[in-house]
Parts: sequence; C-alpha cells; structure tokens
Amino acid sequence: MTTQKLRLPRFLRSSHGPNLSMQMMGVGLGITLMFVFIALFSPLFISWGWLTDPTEFLSHPIHDAPSWDHWFGTNRLGYDVFSRTLMGSRVAWQVVILATALSMAIGVPLGLVSGYLGGKLDRTLLFLMDTIYTLPGLLLSITLAFVVGRGIFNAAIALSIAYVPQYYRVVRNHTVSVKTELFIEAAQAMGASTWRVLSRYLFLNVIQSVPVLFTLNAADAILILGGLGFLGLGLPEQVPEWGNDLRQALDALPTGIWWTAFFPGCTMTLMVVGLSLLGEGLNEFVNPKMRQE
Repeated sequence: MTTQKLRLPRFLRSSHGPNLSMQMMGVGLGITLMFVFIALFSPLFISWGWLTDPTEFLSHPIHDAPSWDHWFGTNRLGYDVFSRTLMGSRVAWQVVILATALSMAIGVPLGLVSGYLGGKLDRTLLFLMDTIYTLPGLLLSITLAFVVGRGIFNAAIALSIAYVPQYYRVVRNHTVSVKTELFIEAAQAMGASTWRVLSRYLFLNVIQSVPVLFTLNAADAILILGGLGFLGLGLPEQVPEWGNDLRQALDALPTGIWWTAFFPGCTMTLMVVGLSLLGEGLNEFVNPKMRQE
C-alpha cells in the first residue's frame, strides 16, 4: 500500500519546499486581524448589552470563578475579567499605534536628513541615537513614565522615545546606500532641491522596511506597556489594561484564584506572538536574502 504525502496549497509552496515566511505571515495576520476586530467592535458589544462594561462594579462577590454569567470570572475589584480582557486589546492598540506613530514621525525624517546630508549633523545624531539605543526599552520607559505621569497619551510618549533610534538607524542606513544611485545623481544634476530629493526620490525607496519594524516594535511595546501597568506606572487602575489586571491578580494567585491572571496574560501573549510572526514573515518577504532555502 502506498501513502500519499500531504501537499500544501500552491501559495504556501516555494520552489524549494514550503514557504515558511508566507505561513508565518498568514498565521500572524490572522491573529492580528482578530485583535483588530475585537478592538474595533468591543465598544459596540458593550452598548448593545452583549458585553459587560469593564469599569462597572458588579453586584456579585469579588473573585467569582469562571461561570456561565462571567466566562472568565471576576477580579478583586468586582470587574468582569472577560470584558476587561477584550477591552484590553483596544487600549493596547491605542497606546501602541500612538507610540509607534510618534516614533516614526521623529525617527524617519531624522534618518532621511541625517543620511542624505551627512557631515557633523549625521555624526551628532548617530551619537545621540546610539546612546538612546543602548538603554533597555523598559528601563527608559519606566524613567519617562515617572516624568510624564499616567494616561494613554503619556504612556505612548514614554514608549515612543525608545523606538525612535530604531526607525532612525534603518532609514538612515538605507538613505546612505540609496543616495549614491544614478537616479539620485540625475535629480541633483537637474537642479532638484534637497526637499524634493528627500520627499520624492529617497523616501519611497527607503520606507519599505518601516512596516516590518512597526510590527516588531508593536509586539515589544505591548510587553513594555504590560510591564509599566504591572509596576503601577502605566494607566489608571480602572482602565482595562492587561498589565493593570496582572498586578491586581498578583496577591490572589497564592490562594488559588488563577483566572484573574491567566486570561489577561494568555491574551497579551497571543497578541505579541501574532505581531511577532507577522513581522518576521514580512521581514523575510521584504528581504529575500534572509530566507533559508
């Protein structure tokens, strides 16, 4: 009797076997889109009465175990863990998107100007960005959180500073390599201004790695945001944020109340895994030389 080998769909196969980068992107994109859907529609579910308000004190006793009424149980403040876990994805997206947008808005223009102009400006910015880059992201965010205070916008500022050097370095290095191409020299010979060269010719040629960096930074930012919340430096306690919920669940774990930490922790891990898989898959797709045939 002969056995037939399982064959992957055509779009998941390369000429040398399964295309791992496409599989990673597919799984990561599916997980990421699921959290995007939850973040977008959770407020509607609350308004329609399908989901409990995550900041509403329930009449039931605190630390209720998971049941039909409360699928993930309740925490020590009497909040519904299920609704807080779902709404936590919305808060995470708000902070992460704002933080990465601020990082890109600062790092990308600085990288373009620094790489194109060179000279003392380039050396000064390189020294400054390398100094920031050597600092651990969580430690830097903790320090900034003490300065700017708590809140969604303040947490985004605390996170964004840590990622500016990454966008700067990627864009600056690409700019240095691209600015010697013939089409750039031709534009300069025709009298194109520095702004025109940067915005029209260089920007679109060096920006392709930024989406990859965004997904990887987003995964890292979720972990750092959770760390800030766990330390009590992120968002106010009543805000449904996974780090806050893990901090509130810490004292209850020794007494066997596992659900208040298990569900927020697993959800945060799943979102980080999804973004990481998406970022790694995009990275291999954008940079074919990194693929292992």
